[in-house]
Amino acid sequence: MKDIKLKDRLIFALDVPEVDQAKDLVNQLDDSVTFYKIGMEMLMTGQYFQLMDWLIAKDKKVFVDLKFFDVPETVGRTIARLSQYGATFATIHGNQLLMEKAAENKGNLKILAVTALTSLDRGDLNDLGFDCNVQDLVISRAKRAFEAGCDGVVSSGLEVPFIREYVDNKLIAVTPGIRPVVNDDDQKRVVDVATAFKSGSDYIVVGRPIKNATDPYVAASNIQDIIKTCF
Repeated sequence: MKDIKLKDRLIFALDVPEVDQAKDLVNQLDDSVTFYKIGMEMLMTGQYFQLMDWLIAKDKKVFVDLKFFDVPETVGRTIARLSQYGATFATIHGNQLLMEKAAENKGNLKILAVTALTSLDRGDLNDLGFDCNVQDLVISRAKRAFEAGCDGVVSSGLEVPFIREYVDNKLIAVTPGIRPVVNDDDQKRVVDVATAFKSGSDYIVVGRPIKNATDPYVAASNIQDIIKTCF
């Protein structure tokens, strides 16, 4: 068993356009959420690192979801700089050497390699030129990430059982695209909260089901209650 606090297993995707909105949501969620993912939209505000500092000062964990993809040396230097800011997770997306360079420079930062985005299905992979099914692609990416020294992967809950079968259990599995109810948005390969954890996920990332709820605090608290039943 990995040493993960139950409350930390829920990561809220702080996907809003403005920092003030983000802070309002964090204050609404209060103690129902301890871990926040901030991504590319927030980066465009010019206040990304100020928000990160604000969250850390409130004793929250931060997941930097910027999916770094560039020349391996550039990614390595970027990760080295990012590791000084106090974030817990950061995502990368690329080949073996890129993953190795990120792992070499991570410091206390945990590196997560993206396997296949949960918004992609078989047709999308065909368009991208991947001549294999989603499951095989995810297993291959997870194996390579572990060999490269990455701490974990981002993977749909549909593929996590196969990661657990074929890759060392030390690898962290973070599962986005969680939909506690019927799904009608752009996420295609989704599971619910309990299924994600029963499948072997270590963390789940939830955004819209909490953000769009009538009461985000209650929505997050309900998910935390489900998580408690899974362990």
